[in-house]
Amino acid sequence: MKLKQLVAALGLALVAAGAAQAQDFKPRMIRFGYGLNEQSNQGRAVKLFAQEVERASGGKMKVRAIGSAALGSDVQMQQALIGGAQEMMVGSTATLVGITKEMAIWDTPFLFNNTREADAVLDGPVGQKVMAKLHEKGLVGLVYWENGFRNLTNNKQPVAKLEDLNGIKLRVMQNNVFLDSFKTLGANAVPLPFSELFTALETKAVDGQENPYNTILSSKFYEVQKYLTVTNHVYSPWIVLVSKKYWDGLSPAERNVLLAAAKKSRDFERKDTREEATKALAELKAKGMQINELSPAEAARMRDRLTRVNAGLASSVGMDLWNEVQAEVAKLRGSK
Repeated sequence: MKLKQLVAALGLALVAAGAAQAQDFKPRMIRFGYGLNEQSNQGRAVKLFAQEVERASGGKMKVRAIGSAALGSDVQMQQALIGGAQEMMVGSTATLVGITKEMAIWDTPFLFNNTREADAVLDGPVGQKVMAKLHEKGLVGLVYWENGFRNLTNNKQPVAKLEDLNGIKLRVMQNNVFLDSFKTLGANAVPLPFSELFTALETKAVDGQENPYNTILSSKFYEVQKYLTVTNHVYSPWIVLVSKKYWDGLSPAERNVLLAAAKKSRDFERKDTREEATKALAELKAKGMQINELSPAEAARMRDRLTRVNAGLASSVGMDLWNEVQAEVAKLRGSK
């Protein structure tokens, strides 16, 4: 008899818990904007995020994934999130620098040697501290995704040493750190929107550019570029953002669903992006690009040359944050 009563009580408790949980979720439609197309690593990860959110909320919360920059550029989407006109997005940390200056720390040249260091710092206390700065600007950061290490291509010559950059007309992002860095390294740095890059390379308005392997392949730069140098000069993260106006209206259970789904999508996206990058490099070689790797000694020479740029960056983001990040990286290298 006691066993029957126990089973009945347990059943009632489960029903009550289920009812309470159902009340924690309201029917919601979340517009999630991103820049690349549906078939990209971004598109695949957003799709997984959407599936996780719907599953964990019992179908109450639905994510409408909107790719190919249909909702605007990163900067336009950030403003829409701040104003509460859009719920979520994923984009580059580099485009957030105008909103939260501390985000510029991730633009530091040669900051990370590998993805192990990048993951540990971004997911650790320092990375979370930088992300938390977004709150006061009307944004909530959930997780960092990976765009990848940026590498150099050009049409003039293989870049095996610092001096090989001299005089190369190099397209860079419209970002002061990138402009100053490549000017300091001897290149003729030209700021250009990405949308104009292929034509600029084709017409020889510029000699070269820098981007992760995946972008070099998907944008068909191999058709207009001969040399690829594995420099890994900047690790480029993406960040998943929620409108703070929207976030503040969610229940704790709904917030937990978004955060848990974001973490799952982060792990999936990083693995997917890294596998894709390995394949992309092999494919670029197969398509005829001449590939060489910058030696650690030459990377160190470039890093030394950039001391002035780094000093300016440290001053901009704050010396405390700069020192914290450098200490974290040094600690990781000591614990190999």
